[in-house]
Amino acid sequence: MSTPRSRWLSKTAVNGVLALATCYMLFPLVWLVTAATKDAGGLLAGNAFSFEGFDLGGNLTRLAEYNDGVYFRWYLNSLLYAGVGAAACALISVAAGYAFHVYRFPGKEKLFGLVLLGVLVPTTALALPMYLLASEIGLVNTYAAVLLPVLVNPFGVYLSRVLCAAYVPDEALEAARIDGAGELRVFWSIGLRTVMPGFVTVFLFQFTAVWNNFFLPLVMLSDQKLFPLSLGLYAWNSNAHAEPGFYPLVVTGSLLAVVPLVLAFVSLQRHWKAGLTAGSVK
Repeated sequence: MSTPRSRWLSKTAVNGVLALATCYMLFPLVWLVTAATKDAGGLLAGNAFSFEGFDLGGNLTRLAEYNDGVYFRWYLNSLLYAGVGAAACALISVAAGYAFHVYRFPGKEKLFGLVLLGVLVPTTALALPMYLLASEIGLVNTYAAVLLPVLVNPFGVYLSRVLCAAYVPDEALEAARIDGAGELRVFWSIGLRTVMPGFVTVFLFQFTAVWNNFFLPLVMLSDQKLFPLSLGLYAWNSNAHAEPGFYPLVVTGSLLAVVPLVLAFVSLQRHWKAGLTAGSVK
């Protein structure tokens, strides 16, 4: 039987590990916030963790003015790729998972096995085959070259099937069909709404993956106006070795690039909380 002292030591050890992990994760973000207030001289002097020479406004102005504001063109491109791509991918994944759970058709489990096999294939291994395919049909260097590949997420299909099996009530589906609802109406009104936490989970996973995606746009795109933030900032960082003036642009641009991810997780976390408590009232 544990004594109060041993319990206190255990709690202290756990809290200490959590505090160290939190500091480790927040350290890059703190550096990014303070470094974004520096000019090139302050960054190269290694004094990034102080607010001496605060020039965040100047960095934001130069970021907006450089090359006719191409950074914010990249920002809109990333919102398009990640927002539209993640929303469509989440809808497709939930619909596929719902179909695997609800319907019976020949070869269903074998087809689902192929989906699970797709989970094991790294996306970088598919970039070159997708480029060759896009080149054959004339989609290279277009928005569709980045958007179409991100519409499919095998892990999202797997997760959606598991959630549908756990939360979609067969009785409600049968009752809706008896009332005359079509299959699309049943899915939209019952299936999708029931597994909305799963939809949000797939959306956030895919949004983060597409927002940070680098290799696929690098392979597919050559027109700078189509670049996402990840590829545009990489190009600027490559130029910074020869022109140090790019360093503040890269750091400030990276800080702004974090904002949509933070907003997405903060604004959508309530759906996760709803999913966690769904089982208690089912």
